[in-house]
Amino acid sequence: MRKRGTTTPREPPGKVRIIGGAWRSRRLAIPSGTSVRPTPDRVRETLFNWLRNDIEGAVCLDLYAGTGALGFEALSRGAAEVWFVESDVLLVDALEEHARLLGARPTIVHRNSLAFLDERPQRRFDLVFVDPPYEQSLEPIFHRLRPWLADHPLIYAERPLDEGLPTFADFEWRKQSRAGAVVFGLAAPRQAS
Repeated sequence: MRKRGTTTPREPPGKVRIIGGAWRSRRLAIPSGTSVRPTPDRVRETLFNWLRNDIEGAVCLDLYAGTGALGFEALSRGAAEVWFVESDVLLVDALEEHARLLGARPTIVHRNSLAFLDERPQRRFDLVFVDPPYEQSLEPIFHRLRPWLADHPLIYAERPLDEGLPTFADFEWRKQSRAGAVVFGLAAPRQAS
């Protein structure tokens, strides 16, 4: 959830809103001096409608966490656990402050996401949010994800509309949509034949 500092028209600058669940309408501050691009409300609303039968009790990984909008939205809607991975110290501090204000207990990892994925897996995840800076390719991320995934995982990704979602040999897109200049989808590992 980073890049180019745009927010949805309904949001005041510097804040992103949790749109559903226990923390509905709570706002997460976006620290100045960062270059995050929070996932817009409309996209998150569609995503969590897709996940309504999968989010309760899920163990989630929010790579490139940024403001934490996706991970905190998941916790708000009943996820059992969320790990945030973020390399920007200002955003890590903000994630810790958001967790404190919400009374949440996520695992917050201050590390480069690819370096994190190159480590031996400490946990298996049911749901992974992948929203790196647009200039970074999804392929190396998806390639590294396999050991971190639980038995029936879903992976969310978001890209600019003009780029589209890539095709993977080992993953298939189960759902796709677009909103404004963004295309997004849910992928799952292909079943062995």
